[in-house]
Amino acid sequence: MSKSPPSIALPLAAKALSEAPPHHAEVAPPQAAPAPLFALRQGIPASMYWGLAIVGLLAPLVLWMLAVASGRVEPVFLPGPAKVIERVQVWWADGLLGDIGISTMRVVVGWALASLLALPLGLLIGSWRVVQALLEPMMDFIRYMPAVAFVPLVMVWVGIDEGAKVAIIFIGTFFPMVLMVAEDTRRVPMAQIEAAQTMGATRWEIVEKVILPSAKPALLDTLRVNMGCAWTYLVVAELVAANSGLGYSILKAQRFLQTDKIFAGILIIGLIGLVIDQLFRLAHRKAFPYMHTR
Repeated sequence: MSKSPPSIALPLAAKALSEAPPHHAEVAPPQAAPAPLFALRQGIPASMYWGLAIVGLLAPLVLWMLAVASGRVEPVFLPGPAKVIERVQVWWADGLLGDIGISTMRVVVGWALASLLALPLGLLIGSWRVVQALLEPMMDFIRYMPAVAFVPLVMVWVGIDEGAKVAIIFIGTFFPMVLMVAEDTRRVPMAQIEAAQTMGATRWEIVEKVILPSAKPALLDTLRVNMGCAWTYLVVAELVAANSGLGYSILKAQRFLQTDKIFAGILIIGLIGLVIDQLFRLAHRKAFPYMHTR
């Protein structure tokens, strides 16, 4: 058997060793592909979120300014942002802060009373079919009645003081909230209830230690949504012999065709609502951080 000359064998061996991958080399793990921007229920960076939120808030303002600048809309129907800001400055000197305070107090008290009664009642309706059959049809029936229709009755029953205004907000908020709380309670998985029954828990222990803790995140969202509903009834509530408040000021401005003040009142209510809504969202993230990990 013939052997290759050393002058040829050594370079061939060296070339083979240089081309062969080292056995100890680490292979880089494949990089995960970034999630598409419009992927369903996927998170986005916080900077992108707040940037888009600012764009969403400023876009209507820009359209508003363009509509006014076009000159095709009469100022009495659509005043410009500058006019609205001037009205806010004048209103501030005339007691805007007091109007904000009294309206916020009326809304919060009406919402709080509705929540105080709706939470346990909705929990009972959602936990026991007997209670559901007894009360839910009635709640469904009443919640379709417009709250403004109760204004004359409230004036007869309660009077025309602060209690009447709170009562209108309570009526408009309470019945939908009961049904929403009941639905949140019914969404608790039956497997959790059956597991607690297997371990010997009583009915009230299941409600206290299984249903209520499991439904808490949804209940906080329900309270947040109904706070927004309470603000929508403010103008209706301040129809009842009011002499202060944001809703009263809007109704008074309507009589004198002060559309700039109407716009100012609407925007102020929206701004207050936005702040309260963000506080609720912050409370939800603090109370249930495991639901905001993505």
